[in-house]
Amino acid sequence: MRSPVGFLLCSLLLVAPYCTEVATQEVQPDPKTPCANWMGGAPGYPGHNGLPGRDGKDGKDGVKGDKGEQGVQGPKGDQGEIGIPGQEGPRGFPGYPGQKGDKGEGAFVYRSAFSVGLTARAPHPNVPIRFTKIFYNEQSHYDASTGKFLCSIPGTYYFAYHLTVYLMDVKVSLYKKDKAVIFTYDQFQKNNVDQASGSVLLHLSTGDEVWLQVYGEGDNNGVYADNINDSTFMGFLLYPDPDGH
Repeated sequence: MRSPVGFLLCSLLLVAPYCTEVATQEVQPDPKTPCANWMGGAPGYPGHNGLPGRDGKDGKDGVKGDKGEQGVQGPKGDQGEIGIPGQEGPRGFPGYPGQKGDKGEGAFVYRSAFSVGLTARAPHPNVPIRFTKIFYNEQSHYDASTGKFLCSIPGTYYFAYHLTVYLMDVKVSLYKKDKAVIFTYDQFQKNNVDQASGSVLLHLSTGDEVWLQVYGEGDNNGVYADNINDSTFMGFLLYPDPDGH
């Protein structure tokens, strides 16, 4: 018969492996830790920040928002450069007449003119013909005693003559400063009265003289005048020289 001590020893040997297996199943260390919980060390320090990730793709445009309130007006900017002229616009309607202006100062009008006729028959040749019938000589620039026109206002003048021809031929010339300027010749027709005429524009200086004269000898002296036939001589200033007045 076995003793009680031997029985107790055998029971302990049988129970010991079983308890060890149970303890092993109940207390397993965390595989993520280097040691079991019952042997864990102090917590470690936090790790460093990782690198930023890459930018994501742009998202789709959202819905258009409402119009915002008007902002405060900013300061006035600098004046810009002048642009290219635009096209001409349509013509406007005529405006109303303006008020009548004040009367201006009268400009001085230069006058010089004469118109004379012949009274004597057959004037002497080679001397100025004296036209003593005065039609107009308000400025007295024509001298009936000499038959000459004396220039008092330098400028451009117009001269003309119309002569009755009777009994013989006529050859006359217009003189300026002792020099013949133009000639007129008319051949007399028997039993008839004819006309000889001429005209010219001349520039005269102060003191210049102009007159008519029978040219040649007595055979060309058929200038005639009576109570129904006139022989006339005339001249007048067209415009004065701007430098002289």
